[in-house]
Amino acid sequence: MERSPIDVDVARAQHQAYEQALEALGCSVRRLPTADALPDAVFIEDTAVVLDEVAVITRPGAESRRPEVETIALELCQWRTLASIDSPGTLDGGDVLRVGMTLYVGRTGRTNRAGIEALARIADPLGYCVVPVRVRGCLHLKSAASWIGGDRVLACRAKLDIDAFEGLQVIPAPEGEAGAANVLVLDGKAVIGAGFPRTRQLLEDAGLDCVTVDNSELAKAEGGLTCCSLIFDDSVERRHDADVQQ
Repeated sequence: MERSPIDVDVARAQHQAYEQALEALGCSVRRLPTADALPDAVFIEDTAVVLDEVAVITRPGAESRRPEVETIALELCQWRTLASIDSPGTLDGGDVLRVGMTLYVGRTGRTNRAGIEALARIADPLGYCVVPVRVRGCLHLKSAASWIGGDRVLACRAKLDIDAFEGLQVIPAPEGEAGAANVLVLDGKAVIGAGFPRTRQLLEDAGLDCVTVDNSELAKAEGGLTCCSLIFDDSVERRHDADVQQ
């Protein structure tokens, strides 16, 4: 995406509204300390993949982002046993789409085959199936596909290898609203970006209540609604390190 200047004050206000939307949906929001030297840290989803059994600390594909993972590891070790993606693997959390016990992982400029294989070595023994997905023309898999409940995925077909989603119901994102394919669904409610009326109608027709949040400033950096949070069940007990294979 061609870059344009981000209005930081507006971005902060939009992010605050996003946090308020999550709280209204029942989430307890924990904000990590500001990292002025790491401006991409707002896209926290890329630093970890949090499953019930383990939190996988990623190795971001952009080298400038790798220092972000230290802070998130210190936080997540309170809630989960940690595993990690090591060199030569690279993995961005924005490339990991979970549908039940299947982890669809985008093969992108940020996530390589070694990273996908490393995730599989961690997740397979826990009962997950890791499925690579070819992605084109966007930064991450979840830029172009989102789980919207049950066996349904909202996707921009032009940007993905749809065959990877065999067995799922793939709902095409409306023409001209490809950016709306990044949707955050919690308990039957969908948080969607402002400015996507046809996608909102599509989701409502699918039985979802929609909450609209303006994410236009961070979208200039290809940031989606799922990018700005790591959402997990904090009632799940932390497991002993020996229970997780790496």
